[in-house]
Amino acid sequence: MLTAIHPKLPMRSKEATQEFYVNQLDFRIVGNSDFAGYLMVEKDHIQLHFFEFKDLNPKENYGQVYIRTNDIEAFYQLLLAKKTSIHPNGHLQVKPWGQKEFSILDPDYNLLTFGQRVL
Repeated sequence: MLTAIHPKLPMRSKEATQEFYVNQLDFRIVGNSDFAGYLMVEKDHIQLHFFEFKDLNPKENYGQVYIRTNDIEAFYQLLLAKKTSIHPNGHLQVKPWGQKEFSILDPDYNLLTFGQRVL
């Protein structure tokens, strides 16, 4: 029945959000139309949507997404090579719940946590 999920997160600037996800995280823009105040990006099988919220205070944004990966080490190294800022409390590590994880914040402080199950 359920086949996919596409989280919708707030953004203050479509241009800044697009630049971050495309240039820092290697996502690509999807959709066959460019809508003012809305952005859709995709990488592999992950799609994220963003809606414009110009009055968003990033320090009060609680947007969060947990994204599973099957090669967390390679993705982490890619982001380090691109000089993507890793969350100060979210460097790559194995968590007590059996996931290897790291986290980053986008320009609007949406928290993206990437995780892979530890076998």
